Amino acid sequence: MKKFESFRLRRSAFFYSLFSAKALALAGLLAMPAFVFCPSTPLRILQFLFFWFAAWLSGKKNNPLITLAIILGIVLFNLIVPYGQVLYTIGPFQITGGALGSGIHRAVTLEGLIMLSRIAVRRDLKLPGFFGEIIADSFKIYADIEERRHKVQRKNILKNIDNLMLELSQAEDETTTKSQNKIQKTSIKGWLILATGVLIAWGLYFLHWGGSF
Repeated sequence: MKKFESFRLRRSAFFYSLFSAKALALAGLLAMPAFVFCPSTPLRILQFLFFWFAAWLSGKKNNPLITLAIILGIVLFNLIVPYGQVLYTIGPFQITGGALGSGIHRAVTLEGLIMLSRIAVRRDLKLPGFFGEIIADSFKIYADIEERRHKVQRKNILKNIDNLMLELSQAEDETTTKSQNKIQKTSIKGWLILATGVLIAWGLYFLHWGGSF
């Protein structure tokens, strides 16, 4: 476990050294329309897998079992209202093609946006103006909670939440000090990587209109 965690931390440090928070946010905003407006479910699944892999490369903590469980939960909930061709019948319960396809599409959309936000939103993101500061703070809090959510467990949940809030407060002080001492810039290699990622997202989107899917 220590080797895996050490490897994850090395990936995270390397990822952090390549990009600034604003460059990541910009790349996320540019890639988002290609994902949200992609009408093809198979292509959206490929986009989701690409975002998931990018989140793994960035060193973000992610439990694939939890991700799969959420996707299955959304699909099962969507099957409650059947429509379309009946594929299987289990007693009184019918699995229809329309409900199944719609459930997969919605589940992948939600998880894909979560993965994209985990890549694009970093705690040191700063936006101009009063409202920009509020939005940036919200993104920072979201990023902190996402990174530490594994510490909140059912056993002693209130105590875990209280400890999480204390950690977030301490992280706020550390982040402020670091941001005052160093401004992260995006390297040329970083811009090339981000541009490639955005092009891959849009390339998968245009495959639909090319008639491939």
